[in-house]
Amino acid sequence: MGASSSSLNLTEPSSSSLNLTDAACAVHLFKINGYSATRAMAKTDSLPSKRLAVAGYEWEVHYTPNLVVANRFWVAFKLVLLSAPRRHHVKAALRCRLVDASNSIPIGAYSFGVVVVERQLSHAFKRAEESSIWLMFQRRIDLEMSEFIKDDSFTVECTITVIKDREQLAGMAMVTHALPWHAGSQSLSHDLGGLLRKGTGSDITLVVSGESFAVHKAILASRFPVFMAQLFGHMKEACLQRVEIKDMEAAVFRAMLRFIYTDMVPELDQPEDGVIMAQHLLAAADMYGIERLKSMCEDRLCDGTNVETAATALGLAEQHGCSKLKARCLELIAANLDAVMETEGYKHLMESSPLVLNDLIRAVRRRKN
Repeated sequence: MGASSSSLNLTEPSSSSLNLTDAACAVHLFKINGYSATRAMAKTDSLPSKRLAVAGYEWEVHYTPNLVVANRFWVAFKLVLLSAPRRHHVKAALRCRLVDASNSIPIGAYSFGVVVVERQLSHAFKRAEESSIWLMFQRRIDLEMSEFIKDDSFTVECTITVIKDREQLAGMAMVTHALPWHAGSQSLSHDLGGLLRKGTGSDITLVVSGESFAVHKAILASRFPVFMAQLFGHMKEACLQRVEIKDMEAAVFRAMLRFIYTDMVPELDQPEDGVIMAQHLLAAADMYGIERLKSMCEDRLCDGTNVETAATALGLAEQHGCSKLKARCLELIAANLDAVMETEGYKHLMESSPLVLNDLIRAVRRRKN
């Protein structure tokens, strides 16, 4: 787009790409010119970058300074796939980092393993023109009070990582059945769970809400491609032995780690707390591209959602692309509309995701017909 004091100008001072073992990574610097004018955009509008080629696909990064979450404005970005996937889906991650445009040094760069003003998300794209959820980059007021808006502009380094899917080993199940089983032997999940608890041989420490977790890079990377890109790819975590993870509770991260090592989430089986944990884990699983865990959380919420929590669950379904949970919530709300409208979750839903009202109206009409 052309430079203008009243519109978004995404420029690319430099770009580079790196082919990894199972991921392609491209880094672009986006300079948002005319920032104050972009604040006048409608809440439902966004401004796109030029087309970006990564891993044989074309992408856009969209920007808005007007994402409303919990009555606060956020500067936000999202990733859009323009090409049709060659397989059933394309897994990609968007990582945004605030930089100093004068010398391209990351603002709040790594200091003792702590990252400042840096966010990321991942998404499995199933069709062309599909968007990821919005990445809440920084609260608008915090950005405006900082010293990094200069001449009504600021610069963000965006890293797009596209995972190259590999075929699963077809003979694994056959080999497993051919091995002899002994009554005293332990299962693999039991052994890996013990490895997580003891921390034996760990090679990186992840810090979440002040709690440290000693983990194994190889296990995380072998289980999920987003960790492969982070821990063995172009991202700086690959060079660190201690990394702080922001915006997540320690209990939620602990449950996610247990699933990564053992493929089990006993926290979801709790009668009441299981629903709350499912809400938090759903967001975490979507962020890290852990599709099976995300599906398990979606099923738990479908079973455990009631009139009081339906609006909150619908907001989660809308934000994280959970079609099954969304359909369940719409059905429940349409059947109990008056009661749901009295809940705090419904009020928050109308503020944070007003467009979902259209789906709700259609659900009510279908029920009446």
